[in-house]
Amino acid sequence: MAKTPGQNNNQGEGPPDLDELLSDLKKKIGRIFGKQETDQKTSKPSGGNPTPNSTSDQLPIVPILLIVVLIWVATGFYIVDQGSRGVVLRFGKNTEVTMPGPRWHIPFPIESAEVVNLEQVRTIEVGYRSAGDADARSKEVRESLMLTDDENIIDLQFAVQYNLKSVEDFLFNNRSAESSVRGAAETAIREIVGKSKMDFALYEGREEIAVKAKKTHARNFGSIQYGDQCDKCHHAKCAAARAGSSFI
Repeated sequence: MAKTPGQNNNQGEGPPDLDELLSDLKKKIGRIFGKQETDQKTSKPSGGNPTPNSTSDQLPIVPILLIVVLIWVATGFYIVDQGSRGVVLRFGKNTEVTMPGPRWHIPFPIESAEVVNLEQVRTIEVGYRSAGDADARSKEVRESLMLTDDENIIDLQFAVQYNLKSVEDFLFNNRSAESSVRGAAETAIREIVGKSKMDFALYEGREEIAVKAKKTHARNFGSIQYGDQCDKCHHAKCAAARAGSSFI
C-alpha cells in the first residue's frame, strides 16, 4: 500500500534507541562546552565495512577536567573575621598566620586552614560544672576543697574568664587548652588560699583573693606559654566545708 503524502514514516516503529539518546546527549554536552558538532553517521572505508566515527562519541574530557580543577581551587578560599587569625597548615606544619579578610590557601590535601577567635571571652569553671539550666550545676569535689593556712578546709568554687593572645601557642603548645587553663587556675587559687586564714578567705578577703589569683594566673600563663591571658577571676561560691569533708 502506497503511503499518502505527509504520512509519518516512523509510524509503527518503537521508541528511540538508547544509543541514539546517548548520542544526542553527548552532542548537547559538546555544544555546551563549545565543541563543534560532528557527523554522527558512520563512515565507510574503501573496504566497505562501516566504521563508527570514534571522535564524535567521546565526551569533552579537557573542559570537564578544567571545571574540576576550578572547583578544587575554589575550595581554598576562606574568610578570617575581624578579631580572629587564620593559621595555614601545610601537611600539618604551620606555615603562615593570616590577618582578617578574604584569604586563600592551597586546597586539601596539601594545605588546610584554621580560624581562631582571639577576642572571644572564654570561661573555665573550677570546683563545679554548669548544666544547661543556668541554676543547675554539679560539684567537683576534687577541685573545690582547699586547705587554708590555719588547717581548715573550705569549699571554693570559682570561674576564670580569659581570651587568647597567641594563636600559635594556643594551637601548638598545649594538647588540651581547657584542661591546662583549669589546672593553672586551680593551682593559683590553692597557692593563695593556702597562705590565708579561713575567715579571711570566706569573708573580707574574697575580693583580694580574686585579684591575687588573677595576677598569679597571668604569671603562670606567661611562663608556660598557653597563649592565653587571664581577664577575670570571680567566686561562684565560697563556704566552710561540711564536717567530715576531706581531700580525695
